[in-house]
Amino acid sequence: MVTISLPSDQRARFRTCLRRAGRREIGGILMGEQVAPDHFRIVDFSVDATSGTAAHFVRSPDHHAEALETFFRKTGSDFRRFNYLGEWHSHPSFPVRPSQEDMMSMQSLVDGERDIEFSALMIVRLRYLIFFEAAAYMFIRHGVPGHVALTPDAGC
Repeated sequence: MVTISLPSDQRARFRTCLRRAGRREIGGILMGEQVAPDHFRIVDFSVDATSGTAAHFVRSPDHHAEALETFFRKTGSDFRRFNYLGEWHSHPSFPVRPSQEDMMSMQSLVDGERDIEFSALMIVRLRYLIFFEAAAYMFIRHGVPGHVALTPDAGC
């Protein structure tokens, strides 16, 4: 099973973004570090806080390409260790489970849109403006999507 660690500073940043967005869906890309085989840590994420509605989010490729370039510069373009990990978006009014549209979009991303073997999808929400909920799913090229163990960062 794949594990993704979500450090406390990143959780805090997600909370801030979700509070600002209110009932609108927001999202972006996840940038991660591989800390062990099948274990990744979220190091950074981009946020497109303007294009979402109450029930839909579509990421802006230009905005996120710039964030990815900046991330690669910061990490010395060490692609084996630091790289694109996947996508994220919020479900402020719905459970942290992917919709059918989310599933189809992510599977098409790995089956052809990009030259990648896998991509994670993390769905987040803030309940009662306090409780941060998140769930992650892994999509692999020509494979079956699976649930990811999403853990707090334990000092990896």
